[in-house]
Amino acid sequence: MDILSNLKYAEGSRKKKKRVGRGQGSGFGGTSTRGENGAKSRAGYKNRAWFEGGQMPLQRRLPKFGFKNINRVEFNILNVGTIQKLIDEGKINETILNIDFLINKKFLQNKNLPLKILGTGELKSKLEITANAFSKSALEKIESVGGKAITI
Repeated sequence: MDILSNLKYAEGSRKKKKRVGRGQGSGFGGTSTRGENGAKSRAGYKNRAWFEGGQMPLQRRLPKFGFKNINRVEFNILNVGTIQKLIDEGKINETILNIDFLINKKFLQNKNLPLKILGTGELKSKLEITANAFSKSALEKIESVGGKAITI
């Protein structure tokens, strides 16, 4: 029977801390498990994560390339062919499409980005589409079937 005064940890569940540098009798005296000579055996040794022992480091061996354009505008994109496919599958029953409708139906990934309609595919349905931008081919395809493209 277990009484509070008799409780003990299970055998092997607690490991003793390795006490280094406490004399030869401990087995961890002398070099204190740090090997023999060299910087790594000394107190206060620090090493940068990317240091390669004096060899030409990787970030200096590789050439510099590219840049990030801070003025770039990212868009949610939607092709007219994709819109027609969604209409054919019965997922879109509206004739007026706007960003809020497409976000609510979860057809756009990121609700914070503006919407651009692209012209890949074919459009057969007459639609009124409101978006931030249209490609030239998308404008032509929407207007050729009698639809309207409204730029925000």
